[in-house]
Amino acid sequence: MAAKIWSTQQKVVEEVFFQNEAVSLCLLVNRRARTMRVIDFRAGPTSAKRLFVMSLAQREGVEKAYTLVERDEVQTWVKLGFAKEGTIPGFYKRSDAFLLGCPVRAAGRDARDARGAPVDGAPRSDDADDAPLESEMRIAAVKPAGATPLSPAQEQMERTILAAKREVKDPTETLPQARILPVREADARKAVTAALRSGRALTAFEPFGRDVQRSFFVVTARGGFELQVSTEAQGCFGNAFLELLVGPRTPAERAGTAAAVKAFAERLQAEGVVSCFSLTPSDDVALATAFLHAGFRRTGLLLGHLQVGVGAGSRRKDAIVWSRKLANPVEDA
Repeated sequence: MAAKIWSTQQKVVEEVFFQNEAVSLCLLVNRRARTMRVIDFRAGPTSAKRLFVMSLAQREGVEKAYTLVERDEVQTWVKLGFAKEGTIPGFYKRSDAFLLGCPVRAAGRDARDARGAPVDGAPRSDDADDAPLESEMRIAAVKPAGATPLSPAQEQMERTILAAKREVKDPTETLPQARILPVREADARKAVTAALRSGRALTAFEPFGRDVQRSFFVVTARGGFELQVSTEAQGCFGNAFLELLVGPRTPAERAGTAAAVKAFAERLQAEGVVSCFSLTPSDDVALATAFLHAGFRRTGLLLGHLQVGVGAGSRRKDAIVWSRKLANPVEDA
């Protein structure tokens, strides 16, 4: 059977499908963020799979390819040159999702030849299977002899987490009352456009997955605080992706943002959501503080995952994965 390639347009994110005898993929290409999520419908570490993924990523100007899989598929993607970067507990309701990523600009070094053999510099299955998750790396006050040194990206994340924990001196600290109001998508898009132009946007509320329900809100609190927020829910699995349009700049905004995240966690839990997750820049202490306040924990570090800013001032940033398990469906079943 000849290969088939077709695509559908979802605003700024395009779905590209590829299928032949050996490979069946859906690629979600985000051209603004220059990322590509790989959804694999057929298991197995075939060379054709990696070749197509990286070829299309390079053609589309993507800088970061990533995938979410269950535990039994992790080693398949490690053997294809992807690195384990984090987890989302309860993403599939009764099982966790594992996040694996690969920088596309390194694809030439990571590529495999036509016979499927790794070229020089590519990870081999015999030494990659036990590679630790980025989120498993921790800073110790005194590193034991022979400990694996942390990368600059990991050190930055750890500094942010430690600074945020100092800010959260009392988890029961009184936060302002946050009010969540639904808004029309058209109004949310106007706010996104303004945030993108100002260079403050952390996201553009683009699709993260397929067959999802996207909702838009504005959160208000005393002192004129206002924050645009969006959730993307996947009802079949009971998970929700929480996105904040901008980060806080002042102490009042920090308190309002923390109240907003906490209010959304409570709202989603009341709606029966099992797992909630979010992404923030790894150097943003204020956002880390907000998520710690709301009972989230960091469960990963996605390298070069975010595109922040516009024009000459735009830059890629690492992203902390924040997760909170809101329910246990095994016990509730």
